[in-house]
Amino acid sequence: MVPITKVYDKYQTVIPKEVRNKLDIKKDDTIEWILLENNEVKLNFRKKTNFKDIIGIIETKKPTNALKLKKKAQKGENIDLR
Repeated sequence: MVPITKVYDKYQTVIPKEVRNKLDIKKDDTIEWILLENNEVKLNFRKKTNFKDIIGIIETKKPTNALKLKKKAQKGENIDLR
């Protein structure tokens, strides 16, 4: 059976439970809506990334202070590692 949902006021809808469970979709995850040329839509579910997820991804030659970087990231400030 194909899951079907309704579009409500303000164009809101619900992701069916079986889809949420299968794709492990959680609150605060993001959905990318990709419009294809044939007027079909592809949905891409992206997990929310937090500071712990990105620790160790970037290497820098100059010393850094992890606590200061975390505080800047939490405030939404740009972090310059050059």
